[in-house]
Amino acid sequence: MARGVEVLDLPVWSRASGRSQWPRCRDSMAHLDSEVKEECLREDLKFYFMNPCEKFRARQQIPWKLCLQILKIVMVTTQLVRFGLSNQLVVAFKEENAAAFKHLFLKGYSGTDEDDYSCSVYTQEDAYESIFFAINQYHRLRNISLGTLGYGESEGNRIGLKVCKQHYKKGTMFPSNETLNIDSDIKIDCIHLDLQALSQSSQDWKNSSFFSLEFYRLLQVEISFQLKGIDLQTIHSRELPDCYVFQNTITFDNNAHSGKIKIYFDSDANIEECKDLTISGSIQKNTQYVLVFDAFVIVICLASLILCTRSIVLALRLRKRFLNFFLEKYKRQVCDADQWEFVNGWYVLVITSDLMTVIGSVLKMEIKAKNLTNYNLCSILLGTSTLFVWVGVIRYLGYFQAYNVLILTMQASLPKVLRFCACAGMIYLGYTFCGWIVLGPYHNKFQNLNTVAECLFSLVNGDDMYATFAHIQQKSLLVWLFSRLYLYSFISLFIYMILSLFIALITDSYDTIKKYQQNGFPVTDLQEFLKESSSKEKCQKESSAFLSRVCCLRSAGGKSAVLTATEMALSKGDRGWTAPQNCQKHAVKLQIISRSDDHLILVN
Repeated sequence: MARGVEVLDLPVWSRASGRSQWPRCRDSMAHLDSEVKEECLREDLKFYFMNPCEKFRARQQIPWKLCLQILKIVMVTTQLVRFGLSNQLVVAFKEENAAAFKHLFLKGYSGTDEDDYSCSVYTQEDAYESIFFAINQYHRLRNISLGTLGYGESEGNRIGLKVCKQHYKKGTMFPSNETLNIDSDIKIDCIHLDLQALSQSSQDWKNSSFFSLEFYRLLQVEISFQLKGIDLQTIHSRELPDCYVFQNTITFDNNAHSGKIKIYFDSDANIEECKDLTISGSIQKNTQYVLVFDAFVIVICLASLILCTRSIVLALRLRKRFLNFFLEKYKRQVCDADQWEFVNGWYVLVITSDLMTVIGSVLKMEIKAKNLTNYNLCSILLGTSTLFVWVGVIRYLGYFQAYNVLILTMQASLPKVLRFCACAGMIYLGYTFCGWIVLGPYHNKFQNLNTVAECLFSLVNGDDMYATFAHIQQKSLLVWLFSRLYLYSFISLFIYMILSLFIALITDSYDTIKKYQQNGFPVTDLQEFLKESSSKEKCQKESSAFLSRVCCLRSAGGKSAVLTATEMALSKGDRGWTAPQNCQKHAVKLQIISRSDDHLILVN
């Protein structure tokens, strides 16, 4: 007999006696209430795991979160493009000024840096001329510079440049006699040359004892000065100009005492708030429009943040209900895989993206208003948030089986790939340390750990192989032979074995996913629970035609009729059931004596 049709255990209404009998009524009602709760939980779970299109077809509920995410993608991308164009001007201005400074202050600069330094000198005369050339160029800056540059205040609010030299305290050296007597303690002497001192005869400060250098004791000479400039190219983009402070340092490095002094030029550009800007035209109006647009982006992201946070909270509550029900009914815990189904990683990604966009937009508004100058932090926040926003689009493509293969393959292969990379990483680190210590003195790609790691990673991807083999110096036959053994073994091991196994792991996961899509995925406890509802609804639809005929049979002497809940329309509350149309035609008065999620037991 179908569930809930045991009429003998339920109270029967008798028109003749006007009384009801209640054998085992409380137990039956408790059982029916548990079934009602189970069905409610099942319906909530089904609705939670629906995609936006299915939710709309089920309840005619407009997918507000989907519409909001689409709008957010357009807004955030537009904001990033505008900020990127503005930031591009900033980067170009810094780089072009750095190149101009090298041509202005470095004697004999060719326009191309030598390795990691700008240029070099090999004689004492060239060293003196390079130092004096930089000082004279600073003094003549206003007359020779093409840029919008001016002198800045250095330490102690003094305008000028600072020259410092580092050398050993004392010592004597006679290479011909192989004699050396030196104090290894380092002494630093500095001198400040302001514009007034530089305006005097150049021989006055050139003949100073400070510039009498003993090169066998000299470690380095450092010239530092500060310049200020205004970026006027932003006006063409209808933006307020930026004011820059350039902290420039010229270093003559003689630490190696090899007969070659390397000259380094470093320019650190900082953006500062302009003290007085008076610009006529439409720039100020354009700035206000951009600020309003950024504020609208913040509002959109906050709305998305609230909706996604609400969805996560509701999902955790639903997860708690399911865990308690499963433990109460089946007396066991739900597996971890089913528990993680309620934690939607896409919502976490969207929340992270929204937080970064809100913070980045606030910084962008402050930068636009020239209250802040931290372009780097704002770029990182806006760039990463836009990356997360576009990655989140994959979630909606995943609703289609043809596009869902990538996500499922990544999820299935990620644990295996991480474990494999942990093992391969140990071998990679071993080769990195070995190449650094052995080949470092003979190959520029192996001079430090960072470049060694980058070189080996390039070799794994098949890049620059011949140059790596060819540039090894052949000064030591033993090292040359070792380099061949080292490179051949690394390339063979990582390309032919490790990289092939890495690809095989992903391919295996892909084949497994394709097989599951054809034959069906393994059914978990959660899916089995939801499957019961589908089979039940199918059974009810098949029997609805027969039960609609039975519902209107008049019972003699209190004979009951059994109706499924799907044949009755709920009009008011839990008890407000309306009989089907074929029952209403006969004007049969039905008395409800019991109900469940599947059946109603009535008497005439």
